[in-house]
Amino acid sequence: MKGTIDLSQSVHAICVKHPEIKRMMLNLGFSDLGNPGMFNTAGRFMTIPKGAKMKNIDLELIKQNIRDLGFEIKE
Repeated sequence: MKGTIDLSQSVHAICVKHPEIKRMMLNLGFSDLGNPGMFNTAGRFMTIPKGAKMKNIDLELIKQNIRDLGFEIKE
């Protein structure tokens, strides 16, 4: 295991600590994360579950991708 991803943390905090999570999220359709302005503003208060709902991306798909990268998930 590489560690634990706490889904209550901001997207920014998670992605700064684990850049591979950011790459995975970009691949799943979170295109705003590629914009430094959006990443550094909205990313500081947005959580993965909130972002998934907003972008209409299946949260279970995101969780499975996080597990596939070798992380545990804390909800």
